[in-house]
Amino acid sequence: MRYEMTSASSVEPRESCGLFGIFGDAEAVQKTYFGLHSLQHRGQESAGIASSDGEFIRCYTGMGQVSRVFRSGSGLLEKLAGASANPIAIGHVRYSTTGSSSPVNSQPLLSEYSYGQVAVAHNGNLINAQLLRDEYEAYGSIFKTTSDTEVITHLLAKPTHVSNPDSLAHILNHLQGAYSLLFLFADRIEAARDPYGIRPLCVGQTEKGSYVVASESCAFDLVGAKFIREVEPGEIVRLDEKGLSSRFFVKPGTVTPAHCIFEHIYFAKQNSLLFGENVHEFRKKLGRGVAIEHPVDADVVIPVPDSGTSAAIGYAEQSKLPFDMGLVRSHYIGRTFISPDQKLRELEVKLKLAVVKEAVAGKRIVVVDDSIVRGTTTRGKIRTLRQAGVKQIHMRVSCPPLRFPCFYGVDFPTKEELLANNRNLEQIKEFLEVDSIGYCSLEGLLSCASLPAESYCTACWTGKYKIPVDVAMNKFALER
Repeated sequence: MRYEMTSASSVEPRESCGLFGIFGDAEAVQKTYFGLHSLQHRGQESAGIASSDGEFIRCYTGMGQVSRVFRSGSGLLEKLAGASANPIAIGHVRYSTTGSSSPVNSQPLLSEYSYGQVAVAHNGNLINAQLLRDEYEAYGSIFKTTSDTEVITHLLAKPTHVSNPDSLAHILNHLQGAYSLLFLFADRIEAARDPYGIRPLCVGQTEKGSYVVASESCAFDLVGAKFIREVEPGEIVRLDEKGLSSRFFVKPGTVTPAHCIFEHIYFAKQNSLLFGENVHEFRKKLGRGVAIEHPVDADVVIPVPDSGTSAAIGYAEQSKLPFDMGLVRSHYIGRTFISPDQKLRELEVKLKLAVVKEAVAGKRIVVVDDSIVRGTTTRGKIRTLRQAGVKQIHMRVSCPPLRFPCFYGVDFPTKEELLANNRNLEQIKEFLEVDSIGYCSLEGLLSCASLPAESYCTACWTGKYKIPVDVAMNKFALER
């Protein structure tokens, strides 16, 4: 009997989707649960785990955070593990970039086709999803979700694709956009990364030899696995009873990578290894660079927690100014820029960030943040600091001004809604109500990276998309 359910209610989204998978471990389901906990920062809308005993796949998904979906005492993890001594499992935490936040769009997506069952987990955004879905619907395919991920399962099930010697490699070449994917078949896991390597994906190994794959290496620490390497752009890594094997669906070296450098700036956890370097150290380099580009006389440097903390440490080190925690974040409030009402946004800012008055009152402060999107929440933070008696506020941002939307898996607003789209620095300063504003330059940002500048996607600052976007799909383009 197929075990597939949904439960719990929605919470506000955060970050980007997170993937975790493990093969050949007696505690595969439990470790997937803990792996998803480590990746919770990448998505809080929904969570799910699919497992196989070698013959049959079970799947459970629900709305909310991991601990809410798989609540203690529910027995769900035990049911997913079944009677198998060495189950196989993949898991997913979701932040929607295509399709609404609803139970039907929770992942992994479990389907059945002529070759049996398959569960799919996806991080990224397919820019040709609407074109593919329209084509398949015209030929009679029935879709159950409004997620771009379901398009992949229809591609996999198409008779002319199934007959291909390597059907998975074949269908991946039909996809355009950003995708890190986990496929759970009854007897194996297949992990794939798009030819540009936009979203992260890496492989690790436990002390007992089981292979693990995850969006970020921080998930390995909690399950006792060691980081081995990243999945290469255009590569498929297979985990099965023979161990780890690899093949490419795009010839290596034929495509210049377009790693999302915003992963380093904001999305990823500080203890992760990403694109060849540690996230915390990278952010500190950004902070040092901003201090060199935009020095100012001040009394103290404070971060906007949590993603601005590492950069603020770097700024303080470079400028020889004291570092202090002038803002304290509540971890129980979601992102505020999605609230529809201006007064509600301002209230949520106060709920989310509390001021430590003793650290900032009467002082000239440097406030370091990772980015500014609409600017509404940032202005709310500035006003709260003013009310606490701050003398001067100098805003410093560890990435360049965001001027263009992302179509590769980051849910930025439309171009018109972005603060920096039609404003110069003086106008941004006036809008935010700060004494000065300084952004990291694009050159400064890229100089902090270990890979060549052309290896990163910078479209949200330059408008130059490495994968041409012929049809600008919005988040709800597949909704009916």
